[in-house]
Amino acid sequence: MKTNIIALAAIIALTFSCKEKTPTEEVVVVEEVEVVDENVDDNGIAILLGAQERETLESEPYNEWFMNSYKNHTIDVESLTAIKEGLKDVRITIFMGTWCEDSQREVPAFFKILDEVDYESETVKLITVSQDKTAPEELVKGKDITNVPTFIFMKDGQELGRIVEYPLESLEKDMAKILSGADYKHAYAE
Repeated sequence: MKTNIIALAAIIALTFSCKEKTPTEEVVVVEEVEVVDENVDDNGIAILLGAQERETLESEPYNEWFMNSYKNHTIDVESLTAIKEGLKDVRITIFMGTWCEDSQREVPAFFKILDEVDYESETVKLITVSQDKTAPEELVKGKDITNVPTFIFMKDGQELGRIVEYPLESLEKDMAKILSGADYKHAYAE
């Protein structure tokens, strides 16, 4: 028995003495880094990019802000006649960000105005952009989009005017000025 204990002690000693020594492990402290997904807004909702349909904004998860802004916009009825007459043969392109509070407020209100004057909102070209004002290149190239929303009014291939980020007076009054040919410069015009 004494021999077995000595043999066992020798095996244990050899095991620990022959074991390859591991280098001292270095402890690395990593700072917590916030990972930002550029494809979602601050609420975790997907940021839309590219050509869209109005119905997309009226669907979840965008419908909450869309329907609230649509319902809460009070129409300036005094401007509606000028808008309705001025919209004949006019094409509209909207550049907006689903992440942008100004877009969330103004775009639904704009569609409410178009509905009020029976403008075919299906003909509106709706382009959603990133926070860097980018979308698929062919949709933004040469459009000089610096702020959103941007509403561009075109007739016979010529730009009549644009409302950029927010109206100067109201959407209706600004639209009426642009569509009547009155002198109008958007908030960022030089």
